[in-house]
Amino acid sequence: MGTIGLVVHPSKPVQSSVHTILRYARAHGSRVLVQASQAALVPEAEAVPDEELAEQADGIISLGGDGTMLGALRLVVGRPVPVLGVNHGNLGFLVEIPPDGLAAALEQLVREEFTIEPHSCLVTTEPAEHAAFNDLVLARRGRGALSVDLTVNGQRFGYYRCDAVVVATPTGSTAYNYAAGGPVLSPSAPALVVTPVAPMAGVSRPIVLGPSDEVRLHVAPDSATAGLEVDGTEAGSLAVDGVLTAHLLQDAARVVRLSAGEHASRSRVKLSLLDLPLRPDQLLDLVPEHLRKRLDQAPPGKWKS
Repeated sequence: MGTIGLVVHPSKPVQSSVHTILRYARAHGSRVLVQASQAALVPEAEAVPDEELAEQADGIISLGGDGTMLGALRLVVGRPVPVLGVNHGNLGFLVEIPPDGLAAALEQLVREEFTIEPHSCLVTTEPAEHAAFNDLVLARRGRGALSVDLTVNGQRFGYYRCDAVVVATPTGSTAYNYAAGGPVLSPSAPALVVTPVAPMAGVSRPIVLGPSDEVRLHVAPDSATAGLEVDGTEAGSLAVDGVLTAHLLQDAARVVRLSAGEHASRSRVKLSLLDLPLRPDQLLDLVPEHLRKRLDQAPPGKWKS
């Protein structure tokens, strides 16, 4: 990469990865850019206006968790700029590389030993323009239930009376949609899913729609105020008669995968762990004591066989 753009988490300690990238850049004669709004977080990088990062960078590296990665993807919607995620978060479905594997990953990029994974996003036209790589959520605010009417391609599908309605991409189908009982969509599926949260009346099942379908959610007169969330971030509210209109934009962004098979396997394991009724520290209680001792004695990130 001739020019590297950085997107960093605002509070997580990511300096070890920043230094790795700066060393790589010096060795390969690369520029390192950062958004002007994040310049104080990475003072060693060259600051550019926020809107120009994706235009000037040959590739973007996201340092944080899935939330940071989603923000990086929203920057490059519709642009052929690949994004590599370094996991400074917790579970991490989108991000692939651990911080201690970043140096090796950068050399792998030089050798062009990687694949590109296309990702679709949801694009809204009402009430404002947004791009969501995980999901759009209409959720009730204050007292009362959310009551919205669903229209697909101009045809009435029914109504929801519930706590929230989630519209998710295949990537986002493992997030809020999954927690609400919605199906997991294959990352390769050109589809979106609409899932109610805690339905009380009306449509109570998820609805899977195609790539050319336009979804319209209209806030009914008997509804509480609806808050709009884009990839988990508040993006305004809709009063009675407010409308959310969205459709799927395929191949909206490109994610770098250094080992697509291993990443998919790890994601399946992480997803299965979400179904266990135990916290991570409680899971350790299930591990025999002699194995726990071996795990405690192993170097960080390693397991002794």
